[in-house]
Amino acid sequence: MMHVLSVKELVDSKNHAWMEVKDILNKGKNSYAIVAAEPEAAADTLYRLQVSTKSYLGTVAYETEGILFDHGWITLLGAGGTSIHGSLASWNGLRENTAVPALQGMLVVAYDAAGGFFALNTGRFGRDGHVYYFAPDTLEWESTELAYSGFLGWLAEGDLELFYQTFRWEGWQEEIRKLQPGQVFAYYPPLWSQEGGGETSRKAPVAVEEAWRSVAERWS
Repeated sequence: MMHVLSVKELVDSKNHAWMEVKDILNKGKNSYAIVAAEPEAAADTLYRLQVSTKSYLGTVAYETEGILFDHGWITLLGAGGTSIHGSLASWNGLRENTAVPALQGMLVVAYDAAGGFFALNTGRFGRDGHVYYFAPDTLEWESTELAYSGFLGWLAEGDLELFYQTFRWEGWQEEIRKLQPGQVFAYYPPLWSQEGGGETSRKAPVAVEEAWRSVAERWS
Protein backbone atom coordinates (compact mmCIF):
# COMPACT_ATOMS: atom_id res chain seq x y z
CA MET A 1 0.00 0.00 0.00
CA MET A 2 1.26 3.47 -0.91
CA HIS A 3 2.48 5.54 2.03
CA VAL A 4 0.40 8.72 2.35
CA LEU A 5 2.60 11.72 3.09
CA SER A 6 1.60 14.33 5.64
CA VAL A 7 1.39 18.05 4.79
CA LYS A 8 4.56 18.56 6.83
CA GLU A 9 6.38 16.06 4.61
CA LEU A 10 4.98 17.60 1.43
CA VAL A 11 5.99 21.18 2.29
CA ASP A 12 9.64 21.17 1.29
CA SER A 13 10.95 24.37 2.91
CA LYS A 14 14.50 23.84 1.59
CA ASN A 15 13.44 23.36 -2.04
CA HIS A 16 10.16 25.30 -2.11
CA ALA A 17 9.52 26.22 -5.77
CA TRP A 18 7.34 29.29 -5.11
CA MET A 19 10.11 31.87 -5.65
CA GLU A 20 10.95 30.21 -8.98
CA VAL A 21 7.29 30.39 -10.04
CA LYS A 22 7.06 34.06 -9.07
CA ASP A 23 10.24 34.76 -11.01
CA ILE A 24 8.77 33.14 -14.15
CA LEU A 25 5.59 35.21 -13.78
CA ASN A 26 7.51 38.46 -13.21
CA LYS A 27 9.70 37.93 -16.27
CA GLY A 28 6.73 37.02 -18.50
CA LYS A 29 4.92 39.54 -20.68
CA ASN A 30 1.37 38.31 -19.98
CA SER A 31 -0.74 39.90 -17.26
CA TYR A 32 -1.43 37.78 -14.18
CA ALA A 33 -3.04 38.06 -10.76
CA ILE A 34 -2.09 35.71 -7.93
CA VAL A 35 -4.84 35.00 -5.41
CA ALA A 36 -3.22 33.86 -2.15
CA ALA A 37 -4.58 30.65 -0.62
CA GLU A 38 -6.22 30.31 2.79
CA PRO A 39 -3.87 28.14 4.90
CA GLU A 40 -6.46 25.45 5.65
CA ALA A 41 -7.50 25.04 1.99
CA ALA A 42 -3.83 25.07 0.93
CA ALA A 43 -2.87 22.27 3.33
CA ASP A 44 -5.95 20.21 2.43
CA THR A 45 -5.36 20.51 -1.34
CA LEU A 46 -1.67 19.63 -1.06
CA TYR A 47 -2.48 16.61 1.12
CA ARG A 48 -5.11 15.33 -1.31
CA LEU A 49 -2.82 15.85 -4.30
CA GLN A 50 0.16 14.19 -2.57
CA VAL A 51 2.55 16.43 -4.50
CA SER A 52 5.55 18.17 -2.92
CA THR A 53 6.00 21.97 -2.95
CA LYS A 54 9.35 21.48 -4.64
CA SER A 55 7.26 20.92 -7.80
CA TYR A 56 5.51 23.81 -9.56
CA LEU A 57 2.17 22.01 -9.32
CA GLY A 58 2.56 21.49 -5.58
CA THR A 59 3.66 25.03 -4.89
CA VAL A 60 0.77 26.54 -6.90
CA ALA A 61 -1.63 24.27 -4.98
CA TYR A 62 -0.14 25.34 -1.64
CA GLU A 63 0.45 29.06 -2.19
CA THR A 64 -2.56 30.12 -4.28
CA GLU A 65 -6.31 29.86 -4.65
CA GLY A 66 -5.30 30.04 -8.30
CA ILE A 67 -3.68 32.43 -10.76
CA LEU A 68 -5.62 34.46 -13.35
CA PHE A 69 -3.78 35.08 -16.62
CA ASP A 70 -4.39 37.52 -19.46
CA HIS A 71 -7.06 39.73 -17.81
CA GLY A 72 -8.71 36.63 -16.34
CA TRP A 73 -9.08 34.72 -19.61
CA ILE A 74 -7.27 31.69 -18.13
CA THR A 75 -7.79 30.38 -14.59
CA LEU A 76 -4.90 28.25 -13.33
CA LEU A 77 -6.20 26.13 -10.47
CA GLY A 78 -4.71 26.05 -6.99
CA ALA A 79 -6.44 25.50 -3.63
CA GLY A 80 -9.61 27.34 -4.74
CA GLY A 81 -11.62 29.81 -2.69
CA THR A 82 -13.97 32.77 -2.99
CA SER A 83 -12.10 34.38 -5.90
CA ILE A 84 -11.13 31.19 -7.78
CA HIS A 85 -13.88 28.73 -8.53
CA GLY A 86 -12.87 25.15 -7.78
CA SER A 87 -9.53 23.67 -6.81
CA LEU A 88 -7.11 21.03 -8.03
CA ALA A 89 -8.79 18.69 -5.52
CA SER A 90 -12.43 19.44 -6.36
CA TRP A 91 -11.87 19.32 -10.13
CA ASN A 92 -10.18 15.94 -9.99
CA GLY A 93 -12.33 13.81 -7.72
CA LEU A 94 -9.94 14.14 -4.77
CA ARG A 95 -12.62 15.55 -2.48
CA GLU A 96 -15.99 14.16 -1.44
CA ASN A 97 -19.15 15.63 -2.99
CA THR A 98 -17.46 17.40 -5.88
CA ALA A 99 -19.72 19.22 -8.31
CA VAL A 100 -17.76 18.12 -11.39
CA PRO A 101 -17.09 14.60 -12.70
CA ALA A 102 -13.38 13.72 -12.71
CA LEU A 103 -11.82 12.32 -15.88
CA GLN A 104 -9.83 9.10 -15.61
CA GLY A 105 -6.15 9.52 -16.50
CA MET A 106 -6.30 13.34 -16.56
CA LEU A 107 -5.66 16.00 -13.91
CA VAL A 108 -7.45 19.25 -14.78
CA VAL A 109 -5.10 22.17 -14.01
CA ALA A 110 -6.73 25.17 -15.74
CA TYR A 111 -9.72 26.37 -17.74
CA ASP A 112 -10.33 29.34 -20.01
CA ALA A 113 -13.15 31.76 -20.77
CA ALA A 114 -13.99 30.00 -24.04
CA GLY A 115 -14.82 26.73 -22.27
CA GLY A 116 -11.45 25.17 -23.03
CA PHE A 117 -9.68 23.01 -20.43
CA PHE A 118 -6.03 22.19 -19.72
CA ALA A 119 -5.28 18.85 -18.07
CA LEU A 120 -2.13 16.98 -17.16
CA ASN A 121 -2.03 13.57 -18.82
CA THR A 122 -1.66 11.03 -16.01
CA GLY A 123 -2.18 7.96 -18.16
CA ARG A 124 -5.09 8.52 -20.55
CA PHE A 125 -2.81 9.27 -23.52
CA GLY A 126 0.16 7.11 -22.59
CA ARG A 127 2.80 8.26 -20.13
CA ASP A 128 4.17 11.50 -21.60
CA GLY A 129 3.20 13.64 -18.56
CA HIS A 130 2.28 16.53 -20.85
CA VAL A 131 -0.49 19.08 -20.47
CA TYR A 132 -3.30 18.59 -23.01
CA TYR A 133 -5.83 21.20 -24.14
CA PHE A 134 -9.47 20.37 -24.74
CA ALA A 135 -10.18 22.70 -27.66
CA PRO A 136 -13.81 23.87 -27.89
CA ASP A 137 -13.46 24.36 -31.66
CA THR A 138 -12.39 20.74 -32.39
CA LEU A 139 -13.84 18.95 -29.31
CA GLU A 140 -10.55 17.05 -29.08
CA TRP A 141 -7.72 16.85 -26.53
CA GLU A 142 -4.57 18.23 -28.15
CA SER A 143 -1.12 17.90 -26.59
CA THR A 144 0.74 21.12 -25.80
CA GLU A 145 3.89 18.95 -25.62
CA LEU A 146 4.70 20.80 -22.40
CA ALA A 147 5.14 19.44 -18.89
CA TYR A 148 3.42 21.46 -16.13
CA SER A 149 6.52 23.64 -15.59
CA GLY A 150 6.71 24.45 -19.32
CA PHE A 151 2.97 25.11 -19.37
CA LEU A 152 3.39 27.64 -16.56
CA GLY A 153 6.14 29.31 -18.58
CA TRP A 154 3.84 29.44 -21.62
CA LEU A 155 1.05 31.08 -19.56
CA ALA A 156 3.53 33.76 -18.48
CA GLU A 157 5.38 34.27 -21.75
CA GLY A 158 3.52 32.55 -24.61
CA ASP A 159 1.63 34.22 -27.45
CA LEU A 160 -1.85 33.82 -25.97
CA GLU A 161 -3.28 36.28 -28.47
CA LEU A 162 -2.28 34.02 -31.35
CA PHE A 163 -3.42 30.85 -29.55
CA TYR A 164 -6.90 32.32 -28.92
CA GLN A 165 -7.16 34.35 -32.12
CA THR A 166 -10.29 32.62 -33.44
CA PHE A 167 -12.02 32.52 -30.02
CA ARG A 168 -11.73 36.23 -29.23
CA TRP A 169 -13.44 39.35 -30.43
CA GLU A 170 -13.05 43.13 -30.32
CA GLY A 171 -13.56 44.25 -26.71
CA TRP A 172 -13.30 40.80 -25.06
CA GLN A 173 -11.32 42.31 -22.16
CA GLU A 174 -14.34 44.39 -21.14
CA GLU A 175 -16.70 41.42 -21.35
CA ILE A 176 -14.46 39.22 -19.26
CA ARG A 177 -14.60 41.67 -16.36
CA LYS A 178 -18.35 41.05 -16.14
CA LEU A 179 -17.93 37.29 -15.61
CA GLN A 180 -18.37 35.98 -12.06
CA PRO A 181 -15.82 33.49 -10.67
CA GLY A 182 -16.72 30.11 -12.17
CA GLN A 183 -18.35 31.51 -15.29
CA VAL A 184 -17.16 31.06 -18.87
CA PHE A 185 -18.65 32.04 -22.23
CA ALA A 186 -20.99 29.81 -24.18
CA TYR A 187 -20.84 30.60 -27.90
CA TYR A 188 -23.91 30.51 -30.18
CA PRO A 189 -23.32 29.09 -32.78
CA PRO A 190 -20.69 26.95 -30.97
CA LEU A 191 -17.01 27.28 -31.83
CA TRP A 192 -16.90 23.78 -33.35
CA SER A 193 -19.57 24.67 -35.93
CA GLN A 194 -18.73 26.19 -39.29
CA GLU A 195 -20.55 29.43 -38.39
CA GLY A 196 -18.97 29.65 -34.89
CA GLY A 197 -16.17 32.08 -34.07
CA GLY A 198 -15.04 34.76 -31.65
CA GLU A 199 -16.35 37.59 -33.83
CA THR A 200 -19.42 35.86 -35.30
CA SER A 201 -20.98 34.01 -32.33
CA ARG A 202 -23.16 35.46 -29.57
CA LYS A 203 -21.61 34.96 -26.14
CA ALA A 204 -23.46 34.31 -22.89
CA PRO A 205 -22.06 33.49 -19.44
CA VAL A 206 -22.59 29.92 -18.21
CA ALA A 207 -21.22 27.96 -15.25
CA VAL A 208 -17.88 26.34 -16.04
CA GLU A 209 -19.30 23.04 -14.72
CA GLU A 210 -21.82 23.14 -17.56
CA ALA A 211 -19.04 23.47 -20.12
CA TRP A 212 -17.09 20.68 -18.42
CA ARG A 213 -20.01 18.24 -18.19
CA SER A 214 -20.25 17.93 -21.97
CA VAL A 215 -16.47 17.28 -22.11
CA ALA A 216 -16.63 14.65 -19.37
CA GLU A 217 -19.61 12.91 -20.99
CA ARG A 218 -17.81 12.78 -24.32
CA TRP A 219 -14.55 11.45 -22.84
CA SER A 220 -15.62 9.37 -19.84
